[in-house]
Amino acid sequence: MRQLSITPSITVTIGRHTRLYFAFVTTAPADLDSPATMTLHASTFADVVGFAADPITHDADRARMPARLVLVDAMELAWQRARYRGNHHIFVHADPGLVGLNTLQHWLWQRLQAPVASPVAA
Repeated sequence: MRQLSITPSITVTIGRHTRLYFAFVTTAPADLDSPATMTLHASTFADVVGFAADPITHDADRARMPARLVLVDAMELAWQRARYRGNHHIFVHADPGLVGLNTLQHWLWQRLQAPVASPVAA
């Protein structure tokens, strides 16, 4: 029997390598990310929490804290969840209605097309 995930996901193939990524809302800073985790959107918690699948109550202090919508590689999901939660950060499924495949594709293309600062030659 096929199991359906409530977490929005996107499959990415580059060359012969295919990876499955799931979308989550987190308050964890990027320095807790695995190398394969990608930030799609970063803002205040009040802004990003609207992408969460389940409602999360917050007060004025929490509303101003940084939060992100991230893509997590399926192969690193358990590790990433443990790292975020072990450091007492929120890590919840994104809403599949708000962050569906078309939205994930759009944001991923924007992220891939973003200019990268080149290192300064010494």
